[in-house]
Amino acid sequence: MTFIRDKADRRRGMIGAATAMFCVGTLTGVSPALHGYPVYGGQAVRYAVGAVLLFAVARARRLPPVRLNRREILLVALLALVGLAAFNVFIVESTRYADPAMVGTIVATVPIVFAVATPLMEGRRPTPHVVVAAVVVAAGAAVTIGLGGATLVGVLLALGALGGEVGFSLLAIPLLPKLGAIRVAAYSAAAAVPLLLVAGAVVDGPRMLRMPTASETAALAYLAVVVTAFAFFCWYDALPRLGAERAGLFSGFLPLGTIVAAVVLGTGHPGWPEFAGAALVVVGLLVGLQPTGPSVPLTGRQTAEQRE
Repeated sequence: MTFIRDKADRRRGMIGAATAMFCVGTLTGVSPALHGYPVYGGQAVRYAVGAVLLFAVARARRLPPVRLNRREILLVALLALVGLAAFNVFIVESTRYADPAMVGTIVATVPIVFAVATPLMEGRRPTPHVVVAAVVVAAGAAVTIGLGGATLVGVLLALGALGGEVGFSLLAIPLLPKLGAIRVAAYSAAAAVPLLLVAGAVVDGPRMLRMPTASETAALAYLAVVVTAFAFFCWYDALPRLGAERAGLFSGFLPLGTIVAAVVLGTGHPGWPEFAGAALVVVGLLVGLQPTGPSVPLTGRQTAEQRE
């Protein structure tokens, strides 16, 4: 029974991670619709609506209130600053100076970062086949959406988005056992709102908020409901089931989301590079999700339990 439950748990994590990354990938395709809207005010609205939806779900599921200690409050604040506010501002701004394809390609290298950084943070050596799989997934993502064109500013902004994507996961991991996926998503989204409003007041002043056009309203609604409330829950639900090292491999679905968004919006048509890249992503996932033996500590010495 335990094996069946673990297998179902793993399958749920895989579906959740793939769904979340696909939805986040559509962000790059939707962002150009918001180029005329104040960045900070728009993201504040998006996160405020997303937080309201997540808190409504938490209440409907009758989740008990949880009191956070100082460390947890700091982690939520950092998660909101790095993984939410900064990430999305970098994404929106980077598409002003670079093709969405270039931005998506740089952000899609996140599995390599996870494959190396996660085990090192846990005091063990990176798993060789997971690192290889991460490189294959990143290569597949690059082939899928191409390198595009970019200025130096665009590349730097895209690298900032990559850092935000890493923080979005690593800063949430310590919070998930106590808070669960829904509350981590809700608290972080709510915490991002005042940060963005303050930044908007400094940068745009009274112009940080205005009545959006019909297309801007549709884009903000999509970002709030799909990319924030739904995708955040899916990702934070998947993280403890797969671990960041393997969950990061599913960022290969980011460019797939970008391509689908481009097709739906009429700004692109997939060809052989997209299908070849998708095949590479699948190969990388198959390699990286293979079961492994006990991890070896950085000292190279196995514990008695590991030897047995």
